[in-house]
Amino acid sequence: MKNYIIRRLLQIIPVFLGILLILFVIIDHAPGSITSTMVNPKMTAEMKAALQEKLDPDLPIYVKFFNWIGEALKGNLGYSYKQYKPVIQVIGENIGCTFALSLSALIISMLIGIPCGIISATKQYSALDNFLTVFCLIGLALPTFFFGLLLLKVFAVDLGWFPVFGLVDSTRHFSSGFAKVMNEAYHLVLPAIVLGLAQTASFMRYTRSSMLEVIRSDYIRTARAKGLSEKVVIYKHAFRNAMIPIVTLLGFQIPGLISGAVMTETIFSLPGVGKISVDCVTNRDYPLLLGINAILSIVTLLSTLVADLLYAAVDPRIKYE
Repeated sequence: MKNYIIRRLLQIIPVFLGILLILFVIIDHAPGSITSTMVNPKMTAEMKAALQEKLDPDLPIYVKFFNWIGEALKGNLGYSYKQYKPVIQVIGENIGCTFALSLSALIISMLIGIPCGIISATKQYSALDNFLTVFCLIGLALPTFFFGLLLLKVFAVDLGWFPVFGLVDSTRHFSSGFAKVMNEAYHLVLPAIVLGLAQTASFMRYTRSSMLEVIRSDYIRTARAKGLSEKVVIYKHAFRNAMIPIVTLLGFQIPGLISGAVMTETIFSLPGVGKISVDCVTNRDYPLLLGINAILSIVTLLSTLVADLLYAAVDPRIKYE
């Protein structure tokens, strides 16, 4: 196992460098310039050109790329021109909200999607199966921004059950850290439901398809012939063997949740990495945008490694030598 992890980590390095190179080239060729969003009537064209040369010197792209890599190895991902802070500091201040939102959405999607998939598979072609299938299709087809605005309109504006925007009530004084955390969790209810809906549908479909394939196997019929209860047959024998496709999906869902938080955080005005990514594009804050995408890239690569390691935990027949 140890050798396998080391080998996979070594394989990740060139892949990560390749992703960074592609991101760097795309961002370097992005339209507009850093100074184009700096509105100062006193700045002359010469002053803007000098500032542009200082912030983004006219060097060959491979030179700028290797300079950025050298600084990144020292923990310096650049400087945000709009936040007036180092990129690593801006990401550190906002990653907590995105992590909490993504984790909440993942828990919601798994707690709802996997049991619904099992029930749908064990009651194939029943009315309940048809209802859950329709619910799944709605979750996959419903746009995130529309569903988010709909929940805001109904539960925040009309009923007033949840706050409309933000992560915490700035006008309240919290007597303890626990009270503040609970207030933040209260603000994350609607965003987590919005972000987790599509993932719920995906988990349900994968679970249903995998379970249908497993419960038709010979060893499932043998287990039933031995007199085992249906609960033991389904949850102890069938579900465990059906988990490999679900683990594969989990490896892709983790980075998908973080990138999917861009729209959700923008709708609910949450101070997370997703929202500042949109602000980066609007303000042409390219160093911060590059740093955020670099973090997302390494999260994606590590998620695939975690999924591979979970295969061995799910299926003892899988060995990593």
